[in-house]
Amino acid sequence: MLLNASAKAALSTAAAISVLLIPAAGSASATPSSVSGDTVTEAAESFDAKCRSNSRNYILKKYHRGPRFFTLRCGTSTWGWKHIKLRHGWNSTMDRKIGAAIWSGDPNGRGGYSTYANQCPRVEKFRTIIGTPAGTNDLLTAYRVDRSAAAAPSVAAC
Repeated sequence: MLLNASAKAALSTAAAISVLLIPAAGSASATPSSVSGDTVTEAAESFDAKCRSNSRNYILKKYHRGPRFFTLRCGTSTWGWKHIKLRHGWNSTMDRKIGAAIWSGDPNGRGGYSTYANQCPRVEKFRTIIGTPAGTNDLLTAYRVDRSAAAAPSVAAC
């Protein structure tokens, strides 16, 4: 009988926890996102507003690589956030890929960092380029690439 009571208590606790973890239908976390990744995120709208009211040198975000950091400035149509938004698209996926490339990517020989597919030969998947007219530690551009990394510096042979 004692075993049944503790089993019932455990099931009741598990049910209560699962209710807390599953978002309600009207909550923001339950709202479905676009599968294509082309949606404008809150950050994009916020960045757009900040860049309208500030200069091209305004720092929107800092990406870290150990103790160093690289800045994303408003920029222009040829560099920075405005360039990335216009030429390559801006959304939360782009932001995450930039952060991952800078944080843990390999130097790409273009003054930035790249991430690669886990295969041999290595295939570069995403590239950042650092260095703008506003500063040497600023993000010039970032974009998705699909080409063999034969010409890129190799970290280890396959």
